[in-house]
Amino acid sequence: MNIPFAAFTKMHNEVKKELLQDFHRVLENDWYIRGKEDEKFEQKFAEYLGRRYCIGCGNGLDAIMLGLKALGVGAGDEVIIPSNTFIATALAVSYVGATPVLVDPKIETYNLDPSLLAEAITAKTKAIIPVHLYGQPAEMKPIMEIAQAYDLYVIEDSAQAHGALYHKRKVGTFGNLAAFSFYPGKNLGALGDAGCVVTDDEDLARQVRALGNYGSGEKYNHIYQGNNSRLDELQAAFLSTKLKYLERWNSERRRIAERYLEEIKNPQIILPQIIDESQSVWHLFVIRCQEREQLEDWLTKKGIQTQKHYPIPIHLQEAYRNLHIQKGRLPIAEEISRTVLSLPLYYGMTEDEITYVINSVNAFL
Repeated sequence: MNIPFAAFTKMHNEVKKELLQDFHRVLENDWYIRGKEDEKFEQKFAEYLGRRYCIGCGNGLDAIMLGLKALGVGAGDEVIIPSNTFIATALAVSYVGATPVLVDPKIETYNLDPSLLAEAITAKTKAIIPVHLYGQPAEMKPIMEIAQAYDLYVIEDSAQAHGALYHKRKVGTFGNLAAFSFYPGKNLGALGDAGCVVTDDEDLARQVRALGNYGSGEKYNHIYQGNNSRLDELQAAFLSTKLKYLERWNSERRRIAERYLEEIKNPQIILPQIIDESQSVWHLFVIRCQEREQLEDWLTKKGIQTQKHYPIPIHLQEAYRNLHIQKGRLPIAEEISRTVLSLPLYYGMTEDEITYVINSVNAFL
């Protein structure tokens, strides 16, 4: 049996008729940037989350960067981020001229460890970016308490967690701002690059919108040194259609994850843990194994595609040599990067495919 790491065929076949209607409608409307489709999606996604404002942009990295700019984060500032995350989180901080300060996660959940935050805060610290990694909510209650105690901004990196719940609230509703990615592989994915910023603050929303439009809130009147990062009409239309089905698709991902959690019994495999009063949307199902390379080879021979999220931590990437963080300084991130392996999990997996993955993992010696 051959099982891809991810597939979109079933999902897109179910909504293909609507997506084609979206395409023809946008084409016939003859308006392609920041029009009625963008307005519709922004309204629907804000309502879905329970936030007042949603501002579409080009991608998830831009969403974080625009949020930081709107908050006034820049040169000389420090921003705390998890040491275990995709590099885009750090790049957004660098792009505004600030310095990313890496803090290790909890090895059980892969997410930022709130108990390590206070010791990382300095007089230069201006914001914290918790990441809801792999679709699992970060511990927002203690993170927000620390942020409030030290008067710090919070931007939630929700790029992988559309619809995840923490204390019965959707992630992306706790910080000053939250950033989402709609990269095609995300739980709510466009058919190209796209992203958004959400907030309850009217002034921040206005600034983010202007910053993503060359710094202009009114044509040819530029208030800020902005960027060109806008959600196009076609992707907005596709996202509005797919948003209607997100809860059903997430529910299926949770069902598959529950089978993995209940039926993978190999003592060599460390399963992910979910924090209390939270609900993951399982963007990725990430296990750990001390013999990760052998497990990866075993599953490949079985026809099962896997991926590593992520094999090299940020502080050991060539791009961040300037942080001067030596190997061994962030041991949890390094241990995670050495041992993680992501199993196939996507809407459309058959029962036989799920069972085959489970049996193959259990058979690994």
